[in-house]
Amino acid sequence: MADSDLVVPAGWEPGKGSSATISKQFTFDRYGITREFLDRVAELSEEDGYHPNISFGTTYVNITIDARDGDRIGEADQRFAQEVDRLASETTG
Repeated sequence: MADSDLVVPAGWEPGKGSSATISKQFTFDRYGITREFLDRVAELSEEDGYHPNISFGTTYVNITIDARDGDRIGEADQRFAQEVDRLASETTG
């Protein structure tokens, strides 16, 4: 799959090579805000039935979304990324 085949939401980075993933790092001022964001992403994941790969530290969260169909980032993946972006913008601590 060529990178040009990927539909990548603004601010997200496509996976390297043939990986059908998109990733983004979110940064926060304090751990409490980071934790609130993580909790909100967990709720979204449960509601949506989709669980992205997440790593985090005190003031950052890395989220990687794998293509649900395995081939390319599709509409459902884009919507999930947009919802994560919305949660980040609403998470103020």
